[in-house]
Amino acid sequence: MSDDSARGQRVRQLRVVVEAEDYDAAVRFYRDVLGMGEIAAFSEGGDDRVAILEAGRATFEIASPAHKVAIDRVEADGIPSPKIRIAFEVDDSEAATRDAEAAGAEVVAEPVLTPWMSLNSRVEAPAGLTVTFFEETEDSHERTQRDGFGTND
Repeated sequence: MSDDSARGQRVRQLRVVVEAEDYDAAVRFYRDVLGMGEIAAFSEGGDDRVAILEAGRATFEIASPAHKVAIDRVEADGIPSPKIRIAFEVDDSEAATRDAEAAGAEVVAEPVLTPWMSLNSRVEAPAGLTVTFFEETEDSHERTQRDGFGTND
């Protein structure tokens, strides 16, 4: 038995699956504009196609309704996000926002420095997704030293 299974951790990968009405535009945006490398692509013929893109390290964020409202207030001047929002950590949130906009994404909110010290922006992107770009300005150790930013441990 591996160490992970001994602790009850069975999830090995987070894969978000999105139906895209304009498949080609979505692949161009996420693969070519955002630079998510293509791991695999499959087709059964005709319009039956899928591309699996590398998205770096995955996390699964669970937010209470009150926290979602707080994030919407800070990140997008109160513009509500859907129940599920995708967030990508990027090296430069300003550049990612401009690249996304040039590729046809609608900018919802320009980059803003959040109380948790990340530079966040929000766009409406292909495949009907609301996407946050976030650029970390401090590491997790620095963050947990500030009031209100500990862990649940």
